[in-house]
Amino acid sequence: MAFFGGQSKSAPAMEPQTDGDRREGADIPELPEPRSNTVIAKDLIVTGKLSGEGVVQIEGTVEGEINLKGYVIVTATGRVKGPVEADVIRVAGQVEGNLVSHDHVQLERTGTISGDVTTVSFVIENGGRLNGRTTMVPEQVSVPHVEELAPLESEEEVSAG
Repeated sequence: MAFFGGQSKSAPAMEPQTDGDRREGADIPELPEPRSNTVIAKDLIVTGKLSGEGVVQIEGTVEGEINLKGYVIVTATGRVKGPVEADVIRVAGQVEGNLVSHDHVQLERTGTISGDVTTVSFVIENGGRLNGRTTMVPEQVSVPHVEELAPLESEEEVSAG
């Protein structure tokens, strides 16, 4: 019996997961669902450099460099035009620019990345589109910063002789 004569409460029942919520394969890392500290709303356009620490959820448009210690989440309505550097990057919208992640990148089924990706761990869901190169680095090695990555111009052909 609970205090003041009321009935005791039981723990709330867990909701069953749907197939869309389950991740197949034991080797795919589970990402925590962080609470957003900053939201760039759907109808906003932000131009310039975003830097700092925390979680940024982009539902609108960001034109410029993003350098964040924390999470960058680009929702299905979000667009980024410029390089992105963060610990964890999730893309469900569109990113035009190179990505550097110190921990993990997740390209969701509705997402498109047009640029090169440098990361420790990379998951591309079925339907996600990557137009660029990936560089996988060991967890112990420091990932180069966006400024240190040279843009790709042209590659010379190497012939075996």
